[in-house]
Amino acid sequence: MEGGGAKDGSSAAVQTRGSGDDGSHKPLPPCCVKAKAAAAESEAKCHATVVSGWFTEPHSRFGKTSKVKYFNNPMWPGEAHSLKVENILYQGKSLYQEILVFESSTYGNVLVLDGIVQLTEKDECAYQEMVTHLPLCSIPSPKSVLVVGGGDGGVLREIARHASVETIDICEIDQLVIDVCKDFFPQLSVGFKDPHVRLHVGDAVDFLRNAPEGKYDAIIVDSSDPIGPAQELVEKPFFHTIARALKPGGVLCNQAESMWLHTHLIQDMLSICREIFKGAVHYAWTSVPTYPSGVIGFLLCAKEGPAVNFLSPVNPIEKLEGAMEAGREIRFYNSEVHRAAFVLPTFVRRELESHNTCTEKDKSETKPVVKPMKMKIMPNSAILTAS
Repeated sequence: MEGGGAKDGSSAAVQTRGSGDDGSHKPLPPCCVKAKAAAAESEAKCHATVVSGWFTEPHSRFGKTSKVKYFNNPMWPGEAHSLKVENILYQGKSLYQEILVFESSTYGNVLVLDGIVQLTEKDECAYQEMVTHLPLCSIPSPKSVLVVGGGDGGVLREIARHASVETIDICEIDQLVIDVCKDFFPQLSVGFKDPHVRLHVGDAVDFLRNAPEGKYDAIIVDSSDPIGPAQELVEKPFFHTIARALKPGGVLCNQAESMWLHTHLIQDMLSICREIFKGAVHYAWTSVPTYPSGVIGFLLCAKEGPAVNFLSPVNPIEKLEGAMEAGREIRFYNSEVHRAAFVLPTFVRRELESHNTCTEKDKSETKPVVKPMKMKIMPNSAILTAS
């Protein structure tokens, strides 16, 4: 939020989904550097619950406009998105992050972690339904599913539409997020009421290291943006542990950033996953108005085994018994939207394909040179020897 309190209809600005500045001062990726605002970071003066990443221009006084301030966030520098706060419903701090829930004028209740919007009542359906059904509708009769993160319960709610699922493990690090969402987002936290759900409060990296090999048909990673504590969730060792925990032909769906802002991250994630997952690797996307740039992406990966075709659902949601029943209607996802999610704009396809070509070229150039064998033909003999 900008300025002081934001109750009783006053205006407040809150950042869209992601993680804040962890203070590590790591070099910014090229696409972030070129967009970085000119003003010094030290000029930023934000409310305690807002991390830097905002642009604001104070109202003019006596015909003069006050100095423009720029606030830089490494994930989306030079951009801002404001929501009007009608009433603060909850404000607190866990061991891991600041938690804020407020009632907005247009998006219903809003969950904010460390000053960054995670979900709103109005548009949560787009993210929760897509991150769940893109993987689960791509394989026949999923039975065991792991959710990494997802403490709001929305992904659990969507998994419950698949009657074939027998066990749902969820590993969420922050118990307070779960408790707060049960109070203020009951339409999402209803997912925890499913008797198949087994909650594990703790670090997902440790949980996956200790998971039995080949346990899950699907793993859904509902993570924040890869800066700060979430950095580990987009690195090669983490993806290796996921692959190990999946059954042959098992699938991963991983939150994978905005194609408008983070192609460098998408390229890196695709490169890592193409090395690890030999079944299939694809990038998909959808629209979520309150996320940076209004879109969010998903990385879909299949472990080697039974063939998986992500591009067309083999387990269509429309044919699942009870999935569309009254009281829990799907609001966003359907089989047509599923297919369309993998159709990429020309500039995205070009950038991702170009990166893949360069990566393959680099690999071929770094392969060790094999010395040709010298063949010797022994006289008066048909035996060949190699040295």
